Amino acid sequence: MQVDDIEIAYKEFGEGEPLIFIMGYKSTMDLWPPEVLLNLSSKYRVIIFDNRGMGLTTSSDKPFSLELFADDTAGLIDALDIDRADVLGWSMGADTAQELAIRHPDKVGRLILYGSSCGGNESILSSPEVLEKLTDNSGSAAEQGERLLSLLFPADWFSKNPNPMTYFPIPKETSTTESYERQTEAMVSWNGTYSRLSEIESPTLLLTGAEDILTPPANSFILGEKIPGAWVIQVPDSGHGLMYQYPAEFVRIVEFFLDGGVYVK
Repeated sequence: MQVDDIEIAYKEFGEGEPLIFIMGYKSTMDLWPPEVLLNLSSKYRVIIFDNRGMGLTTSSDKPFSLELFADDTAGLIDALDIDRADVLGWSMGADTAQELAIRHPDKVGRLILYGSSCGGNESILSSPEVLEKLTDNSGSAAEQGERLLSLLFPADWFSKNPNPMTYFPIPKETSTTESYERQTEAMVSWNGTYSRLSEIESPTLLLTGAEDILTPPANSFILGEKIPGAWVIQVPDSGHGLMYQYPAEFVRIVEFFLDGGVYVK
């Protein structure tokens, strides 16, 4: 799909109200859990896509930024002839979703920020060791995948579920090291949304794993204090990858929120 200066690769499943998923850092749309997509697409028109420069989506010489990623998403919404969509963002995708809700409020219905932070000085960073692992682009795709898995799940849970083939999808597409580096620069240079969070008009759910070491759960509570009417749900015994650990519970929470169950105006 042509959107401004790039071609965005996307897929959609199901019918109903549109629900757009925004993927996180260094990842393609192939990493959304199939069980989550299958179940949510039974009620909603689920749309997934590759971010600028990731997977099958092209890029240009424009500097990467979360603001640009948000504008790309708004452009995709327009290109699909959608007036307004519910939005679910994960990790960096949730940070992008914040920018989308602030920059293009008319395009966002309900907003789900999963594993997110406000960025900037007000956010709580993961440890230096975790950040080093996350941004390490060395080694083969398999080695990079192993590093990622070690960051997504609590150690105890991972030791009891040692075969990721049973719960973690294998990406069909890869991205270039250059795109990873450009995306890293976009994250590092993001000034955050803390001073603008009160501008978010969308009913908002903040979803976090209680043992998330990539985006510590306190970040969701910071967001919850600033976004009007927002709710926070913290899932026990789960990390940044809670949607892989507990896909049925993840779907139940998302459906409950989208059906109006947890938002009080």
